Amino acid sequence: MAQLHNRVSNIELKQKMYEETFPRTTISFYKYFSIPEPTIFRDEMYKQLVALQVFGRIYIATEGINAQISLPSHNFEAFKLYLYSIPALNGLRLNIAVNDNGKSFWVLRIKVREKIVADGIEDPGFSMENRGKYVNAAEMNNLLQDQETIVIDMRNHYEYEVGHFDKAIEIPSDTFREQLPMAAEMMKDKKDKNIIMYCTGGIRCEKASAYMLHQGFKNVFHLEGGIINYANKIKEEGLQSGFKGKNFVFDERLGEKITDDVIAKCHQCGKACDTHTNCKNDACHLLFIQCEECAQAFDGCCTTECKDVYHLPLEEQESLRAGNKNGIQVFNKSKQRLRPRLGIDIEVK
Repeated sequence: MAQLHNRVSNIELKQKMYEETFPRTTISFYKYFSIPEPTIFRDEMYKQLVALQVFGRIYIATEGINAQISLPSHNFEAFKLYLYSIPALNGLRLNIAVNDNGKSFWVLRIKVREKIVADGIEDPGFSMENRGKYVNAAEMNNLLQDQETIVIDMRNHYEYEVGHFDKAIEIPSDTFREQLPMAAEMMKDKKDKNIIMYCTGGIRCEKASAYMLHQGFKNVFHLEGGIINYANKIKEEGLQSGFKGKNFVFDERLGEKITDDVIAKCHQCGKACDTHTNCKNDACHLLFIQCEECAQAFDGCCTTECKDVYHLPLEEQESLRAGNKNGIQVFNKSKQRLRPRLGIDIEVK
């Protein structure tokens, strides 16, 4: 029987990825469609993608597929051939990364989950069949010029902080499942307005648009392919970007430049900066924004306390971590945990 999971350490896998001599292409895609047997679907996909040297993170559920991957550029056409051989995925839009060095993933993980986007929706009457209207890049720019148009960002605070569309509204919650009812409540007196929802690659805003329609909103749109597809289309079509700054991505790159605008600040000194990093203290791994000067001063750590731990012998670090999970995860969604950790007030405007 074929091996359906990895047995090599992450350190070795990452090193092998960096030693590759061929270029890789980073791609994201998703599709809401019925998968009656997600485990069987997952196992077959794993075998096919391993053969094509695909790395990345893929979630499978009865409601569809959500994927962020990298693959050898020379295997791109073979990958498309396989993917499009699945009837429901034939012709699926593939979002090609905007700024891509190919070093986004170093292992393939395909997991079966209850949902491809955790939404907290329990209403049996909710359906993804009734979703908002797609808008392309040109249509997005036109709608942005309308003062009556409401633009809603369906991403987390650390994504919004480094880049967003002009006049976009942030939904100030730490999880997508909390954002959905909050967005509906915030917009409850605007049910007849044009509302555009957007996210990184389209998967969250597509579900959010369906949720808003389910809540009685009339004119709901969502950005086709999210920020990634938008950024590619404005380049192809010579359009001005309504998105300013950097698009946060959930891989080794942690971001891709859409425009040269730097709208965020270093969380340690306040200097203009939009470079995310994870604290090098393995007991912390806080995701935060750090400029080059602070990275040198703190050795890539978020506080002097973490810096002190980082310089302890490995045995002592492991002893301190014994029995404890990382206090702050790699992709932390809570502003409330950033504030006390860094000792400053971090607000997203």
